[in-house]
Amino acid sequence: MSQGVKFSIAMAAFAAVLGSVVAMFLVWTQAANAQNAAAYSLPPEVWRWAMASAAAATAISTAAAAHAVARLGSAAIGALAEKPDLFGRLLIFVGLAEGIAIYGLIVSVLILNRLA
Repeated sequence: MSQGVKFSIAMAAFAAVLGSVVAMFLVWTQAANAQNAAAYSLPPEVWRWAMASAAAATAISTAAAAHAVARLGSAAIGALAEKPDLFGRLLIFVGLAEGIAIYGLIVSVLILNRLA
């Protein structure tokens, strides 16, 4: 395995772990505030699942984007070494792969928006 692939796997794992930690923090914070039932119009179980699903959407999409950019980036560098005039086209492909993370973030915002 090359050094770049190892780094991208490590970054994807780090993003997944960080997303899981944030999800657990949000679940525990909501569970701690569950006694204040007047502040929330939904049951605490709904809040827990919504927070966990929003965190999972962000974490999984970020890990997928990291994997896609790692694969596509290494191929793009190889193609760029042979034909430097492909820079614009290759940059578009890397940007499309990075868009996966933004889609996950949008889904998370939509999930959290439904709670309010």
